[in-house]
Parts: sequence; structure tokens; C-alpha cells
Amino acid sequence: MVTVDGPEYENAAGLGSNGGVFDPDSLLELNFYCDTYGICTITYGTLAAFTMECYQRGILNKERTGGLELTWGNAEADLEMMHQMARGEGFGRIAGQGVKKMKELFIANGWGDPQLINDIGMENKGLEYSQYLSKESLAQQGGYALTNKGPQHDEAWVIFMDMVNKQLPTFEDKAEALYYYPLWRTWFGLMGFCKLPWNDVAPADNNTTSEPAKIPEHVQNYLALFTATTGIKIDVETMLMQSARVYNFQRIFNIRMGKGLRVHDAPPYRAVGPVTREEYESRSERYDKQMLEEIGVDPAGKSIEEKMAITRKHRLNRYSMLCDAVYTRRGWTLDGVPTMARLKELGLDVLPEVVAIVKAHGG
Repeated sequence: MVTVDGPEYENAAGLGSNGGVFDPDSLLELNFYCDTYGICTITYGTLAAFTMECYQRGILNKERTGGLELTWGNAEADLEMMHQMARGEGFGRIAGQGVKKMKELFIANGWGDPQLINDIGMENKGLEYSQYLSKESLAQQGGYALTNKGPQHDEAWVIFMDMVNKQLPTFEDKAEALYYYPLWRTWFGLMGFCKLPWNDVAPADNNTTSEPAKIPEHVQNYLALFTATTGIKIDVETMLMQSARVYNFQRIFNIRMGKGLRVHDAPPYRAVGPVTREEYESRSERYDKQMLEEIGVDPAGKSIEEKMAITRKHRLNRYSMLCDAVYTRRGWTLDGVPTMARLKELGLDVLPEVVAIVKAHGG
């Protein structure tokens, strides 16, 4: 048994730097009470940072927070919000509903610009983002938002493949990764396997394989274990088919529950590009260079606001193109609905309720 009494990397990022809390004792206390109350540290760190930014930008104030001064780095107010959340009291009761509900409430109350609130509220499908910055990785933007259960690591953590190893240069490459990895990782859960042995210690000759990112020797180890346990011999395609039945059923269930279409796969813009003037100016040299070399627009003489608008249009267009490529690879319509042909391929066309939902949404 291994016991770790302290924050690991995701907690340090979410509970610490996300909210400007850099005092180690305060970070440890926030981590301790998340564990004590059974609160997800990633979710809390992201929603706390959202409330702090809203406070800094005047969307929230002391009157609206019940006296909590949620400025950057105010660990005392941060911790009090958590205590209130655990008790179901005060502003903590509002924060405890999560970023999605807070966004809806703040906008309904007229507390700020709706676009800004939606841009900075880091959630998708009601789940708060984990702590990887995806602005420069189109594949990871999709890895977070083109998911059935929202932005987490479980379906497709492809930022290293995209940004470091440069293994996903085309939309087709990204779409293939966002087809394969969600199915592979879903299979772990279906079989009760841990993913860590698959990718944490790669074989010495893994770099000589045709698809080193998949760690094929370890994939075969898992399939051999499945066969040894069940007596059923399967290959990679059979494994993907097993997983795809479940994954597509999950997608259709999401549609039934009102959040499984293209509109629900849209990330908050902060996951895609610079939301504010400060964000653009902090990396203006990089963004200006990208505008000239990637977009084909000379930034010279343009205001920050003009450059932000040009960048936003370009990045959202690229994300839309990624959606098209991923949906096509998954056998879905361009609205993100599994097609009847895909249902037949998976043997799901024998389920009347599933067929009805797909047909009602143009599948």
C-alpha cells in the first residue's frame, strides 16, 4: 500500500497556481480539506479560479459573494468558500454547483458580459477542465471537448504526441488519434484494467515500431491477458469494436439527455486562444508571428483587439475543421450523431430506443 500525504502535480496546479495561491501551507490545507470533504481537487481548483477571476473582473463582488474577498491568492477566502460549499451555505452553495451553473446564474443576473463569462468558464458538458493548457495543441483541445464525459485525461491525452513528438501534423492524423485512444481507454474501464502498465514504462525497442505512440507490445499484452482470462481470442480490431459499442451507446445516451451534439463539443475559448487583452499581450510576439506565418495576415498596424479577433476566427475555424474530421472518422454525422450505418456495423440497430434517438437527430 502506498500513502501520499500531500498534493501531487494536478492538485498543486489546480489549488495553487490556478488561483495564485503560492503559499505551501495554504496549498496543503486546501488539499487536505478537499480530501476530507470528498471534493475533487481538479474540479475545485478550476471552479475556485473561475470565481476569483470573476471577482477580479467585477463580475462578482463582496455583496454577491456574501463578504468573501475572492482576489487572486486569497487562500483564506478560498478555504472559507470550500467550507461553505461543504456545509451547503452562503456563496459556497452557489460555487458548489460548478462552473456551468455559475456561468448560467451570473449571465441570468446580468453580472457581466456573457461572452467573457463563457470564455473564461473552464467547463465542457458540465465538467471542469483539468490542468493542461491546450491553447497551442489543437489535438488536445479535441481530446478535452470531443469527449462523452467532458474534459479529463481518461479518453485522450494527446498533447505530448501533438506538441512534443509532432506525430499528429494533419487533421486526419488528429482524427485518427481521437478515434483510437478514446476507444482504447474506454476498454481499460470495461475490463477493469489499469492504464498505467500500458504506457508508463515503454519497451526498449518501442521506438522501432510502426506506431510507437500506441505502445503495440503492451497492447498485445493486454489482449493476451483478456484471452487467458476469458478463453476468447481477440485482436486489436475486435477490441476496438467491443469498446465502440459502448462508446457510441454512451454518445447516444448523452444525446437523449440533451448534451451529445456538436454544440456541446465546443470548448470554452480560453482552451483555444487568448480571451483577454492581457493574455494576448503576454505572448504577443508568438501570436503576431503565428498571424503572419500561419494565418497569412500582417499584424503590423493593427490594434490588439483587431489581432485578437483575427486569431479567434482562425482558431475556432481550425477547431471546427477538427470536429468535421473526428466525426467523420467515428462514423458520425457532422452534428456529432452516430449514423444508422455505424449502428448497424456495431449491432446497435436492434435497439429500438437507440434507433429512434439517432433518427430523430438526423443520424
